[in-house]
Amino acid sequence: MAAVAQAKPDGYTLGVAPAGALTVNPHLNSSMPFDPKDLAPITLLAEIPFVLVASASVPAHNATETIALAKAKPGALSIGHGGNSTAMHLTAALFTQKAGISMELVPYRGTAPAAVDVLAGHVPFAVLDIPASRQLILEGKLNAVGVSSVRRLPSLPDVPTLAESGIAGFESVGWFGLVAPSGTPADIVARLNDAFVKALKDPVVAEKIRTLGAEPAPTSPEQFGRFIQSESTKWGKLISEAGIKAN
Repeated sequence: MAAVAQAKPDGYTLGVAPAGALTVNPHLNSSMPFDPKDLAPITLLAEIPFVLVASASVPAHNATETIALAKAKPGALSIGHGGNSTAMHLTAALFTQKAGISMELVPYRGTAPAAVDVLAGHVPFAVLDIPASRQLILEGKLNAVGVSSVRRLPSLPDVPTLAESGIAGFESVGWFGLVAPSGTPADIVARLNDAFVKALKDPVVAEKIRTLGAEPAPTSPEQFGRFIQSESTKWGKLISEAGIKAN
């Protein structure tokens, strides 16, 4: 991202920016090799939703039951996630904060070991991505508490969102977006936006993105810019209040 921010703003150097680089890391690090304001938003590319799951032996099949269980055993339950300061960590922290419950957040070195431990019952809950959890949910080996996106997922249509399960306004997704160096002419940004939005709306492309566990999310440059700002505000507030530190 630093290389993109420092490149000539002529439309020939672009970056695929992950959520963390633009909206999380600036709140975790006292210094950054670039300023997110040095990047011009073109379009959001894809969102990566997560799912809060419970071990099959845990009597929690939705957010209401999970919250009730956590309140009955304050601090005794835990949620595994894919690593400190990752999107899955932030999703778990946001869930406990908005639900008003106390649960230990257990970092793993990636999604796979977290999935293994929640499947084995070593940790009662976990925040996983869709590729790591979908088949286990469909086979009944894990209970799906809820998905973290604002809308239900085509790949798990019967699993409610956490927002519709009683945690009003809940939304937490990983994402990638296309950016250019700040100062790139508006007409070039518009041409790039048109091309990428057209591609993202192609059914073949959209289906390929979904097989990777993401959802296509084309936007205008202005919408993407507002989204970056709202995400930065949300995660900055959570990081501060929850005392989350960088690795």
